[in-house]
Amino acid sequence: MGPLVFRSYLRPMVWGQRRLETRLRKALPTDGPYGEAWEVSGHRSHVSEVDEGHLAGTSLAELCTRHADDLYGESARSAVFPLLVKYLDAHDWLSVQVHPDDRQAKRLAPGEGGKTEAWVVLHAEDGARIWAGLRAGVGPSDLERHLDRGTVIECLHAFTPKAGDCLFLPAGTVHAVGGGVLLAEVQQTSDATFRLYDWDRVQPDGTRRPLHIAQSLAVIDWDAGPVNPVVPRGDELVACKFFALDRFALDRALPFPSTGRATIWLVLAGRALLRTKAGYERRFSTGETVLVPAAAADLEWLPDAGATLLRVRLPDRSRTADDPAAI
Repeated sequence: MGPLVFRSYLRPMVWGQRRLETRLRKALPTDGPYGEAWEVSGHRSHVSEVDEGHLAGTSLAELCTRHADDLYGESARSAVFPLLVKYLDAHDWLSVQVHPDDRQAKRLAPGEGGKTEAWVVLHAEDGARIWAGLRAGVGPSDLERHLDRGTVIECLHAFTPKAGDCLFLPAGTVHAVGGGVLLAEVQQTSDATFRLYDWDRVQPDGTRRPLHIAQSLAVIDWDAGPVNPVVPRGDELVACKFFALDRFALDRALPFPSTGRATIWLVLAGRALLRTKAGYERRFSTGETVLVPAAAADLEWLPDAGATLLRVRLPDRSRTADDPAAI
């Protein structure tokens, strides 16, 4: 099994715009605002399909079951692919929201898992904002009081994002983003999102999206405090039990000997050539994504006018013990 390129799943969103097309070269199928491009997904609301090669048309679900050895190798195995990788165009403000962890999701969002995520900012307009975590000292009574007044924003830690910022958002972190932010997101495979506040926004049909205040208050990590961009450790941006993120500025050939585990690569900027020991060769441009199975994990990237790459590493098999869907 060689590297796998999937069809992007493009989602219209009231808070989106057209940067998925203008900056990431996604062919948006209709006019209007688009907010998300799902690059790799095993979630039941959309399961990715291979777009190229002899496996074209094969679903990621089938790869996870019938081709698990080639796909996962020494990675943690699950019948549902454990990560969802996407791009977001947050032209308008996303709702103020929070996600449960795996244990909380079983009780409050049956059928979903927990949702820890990380963002890498690709572009930010003047006036863009990210809200991440509660201000120091904010507790349940403070937040409930501001909910009643419609002043939730006064409880949230905020900063002005810039291209290159990486934010790690464990489950339980209150967050929002908007004002012209384009970002890559890596998350657990889950759609368990509780809206705490939606800026009193009215949808095109005149309705307002539902809020989930009780669920939000039940899953907030009240001890987490403010969240700021991570300080990279060399190439590594994030390492947690669900995934790890590394960023590489590609100005020369970079070989990556096999670790026996699957990886996902996003070209955040520029162009680069991917080669594997088995003879695969393809150029990738800004906005393209490739999943390199464990069976093809002995690879090399070569720059083509320079590139910035984001590598997503799956955890190893030691993480399967608490996974009810583990193979």
